[in-house]
Amino acid sequence: MNGRIDFQVDPENMRHWRVDIDGPVATLWMDVDEQGGLFEGYELKLNSYDLGVDIELADVIQRMRFEHPEVRVVVMRSAREKVFCAGANIRMLGGASHAHKVNFCKFTNETRNTLEAALRDSNQNYICAVRGSCAGGGYELALACNHIMLTDDSTSAVALPEVPLLAVLPGTGGLTRVTDKRKVRRDRADVFCSLEEGIRGRRAAEWGLVDEVFPNASFDERVSERALAMASEAGGADEKGISLTPLQRTFAEGGISYSTVSVAMDRPGRRAVVTISGPDQEEPATMADFTALGASAWMLRCARELDDAILHLRANEDELGLIEFQTVGSPERVIAHEALLLENPDHWLAREVLGLWKRVLKRVDMTSRSLAAIVEHGSCFAGVLAELLWATDRSYMMLDEFEDDDRASAGVVLSPANFGQYPMGNDLTRLQTRFLGTPEQTDVLRQRVGEKLAADDAEALGLVTFAYDDIDWEDEVRLFREERISFSPDAMTGMEANLRFAGPETMETRIFGRLTAWQNWIFQRPNAVGPEGALQRYGTGLRGQYNMQRV
Repeated sequence: MNGRIDFQVDPENMRHWRVDIDGPVATLWMDVDEQGGLFEGYELKLNSYDLGVDIELADVIQRMRFEHPEVRVVVMRSAREKVFCAGANIRMLGGASHAHKVNFCKFTNETRNTLEAALRDSNQNYICAVRGSCAGGGYELALACNHIMLTDDSTSAVALPEVPLLAVLPGTGGLTRVTDKRKVRRDRADVFCSLEEGIRGRRAAEWGLVDEVFPNASFDERVSERALAMASEAGGADEKGISLTPLQRTFAEGGISYSTVSVAMDRPGRRAVVTISGPDQEEPATMADFTALGASAWMLRCARELDDAILHLRANEDELGLIEFQTVGSPERVIAHEALLLENPDHWLAREVLGLWKRVLKRVDMTSRSLAAIVEHGSCFAGVLAELLWATDRSYMMLDEFEDDDRASAGVVLSPANFGQYPMGNDLTRLQTRFLGTPEQTDVLRQRVGEKLAADDAEALGLVTFAYDDIDWEDEVRLFREERISFSPDAMTGMEANLRFAGPETMETRIFGRLTAWQNWIFQRPNAVGPEGALQRYGTGLRGQYNMQRV
């Protein structure tokens, strides 16, 4: 698979999804273009999907929140007869590199988490109306919705057939959502996940695999009734959305330039430097002014650009094993721009922008690269940008003045948002996770909100890993870079994933933790991907040949 994967979507030219909006209810139609695969070598038959289909879905979910805040219920349906969705395209998986398969599963999980959280964060509920076969990733898509309705006929069923058919596991949280979200009994889940044909009708509802089952003749009417009832319960909304205009991007051999973010790629050093520029103008005076700016407002524009940069590095630069985050600008302005949103928690757009930052920072947490923050003089690690200090594996900060450096001294500024606005997947803040063994430290830090903390204070308070003066700075940072890229990438992926999510488990951390383990292992086993493995033989009429040794 060659060519750059682009995560930006032109909504006027989507190939796989379409949206109909009728007041507070939207219908999201899955109508996958068979010839619209991201790469050559496979057809997207039976509403199967690849990363390109999911990139469009993620864009739809994002636009629904920002461009259509009046929508309260989204009904997901298939535009195809007798099939809802056949799941991830098997030919695509069979021909994809291991790295692409894992990145694909990670992105689809993040998309489904975003869909799932729409009710809590944006008061938008998702219903999945299943008519026809709903298998594998298709059922995982349904599982991410908050209510599943199934038609009762001879062709409609839900299934997770990966184990019997492909010798792999559902890679988009299927097993975890069956047990943790839908709370299906373990023995029933065992039966369900062993059946190629899945489960239909009343038994699917009895076992908790779906919420409601209706005869085919009345199905459409019942779906409409349910959607309108849920929309009524959610209450009306008269907000007018904003347009998510295209990002300003310039690609070059050595990196990418956005309006607030730049990515410099040091390929010999196997690292990327992501530099975020703070706002260059004063914050809008009111939320009306912020709304008038729309997608050009710094808080929204920066979040979208950082998200795109992270996704690009994940999918297209897999030999750059170290990502360094740097910032440039005024910490006071960052705090002021964030404060406007924090001071207006009931404004729909303030809520959505802060929610987007939460999701972008989670994307950083889940990126399987070594992450470092480099806090130089002139930086603006403040408020939301300070979260990057604790999302990274290590941070290095300039201490005292540097010779011939007239930039403002490096500092870290905490804001109220650092204490709850941007939780991680474990439902703790990054500061709570950082100080899991000394929770009282977060109370100490609350008393320092708004102060510009110099390097010696930031190091003493545990906000950065190391602070160095101009004598040691260059050597210490250089040694870190050289050492980090010398380690095994596999060992780094495992170590970092284990260390980043201390504390309690949630459904989200279990999904990603299990994904890291099982997809990195099972997707490389000959029983699945070998020449006689199930994934390679799928569709040939031959069953996979297995090494029956349990390991």
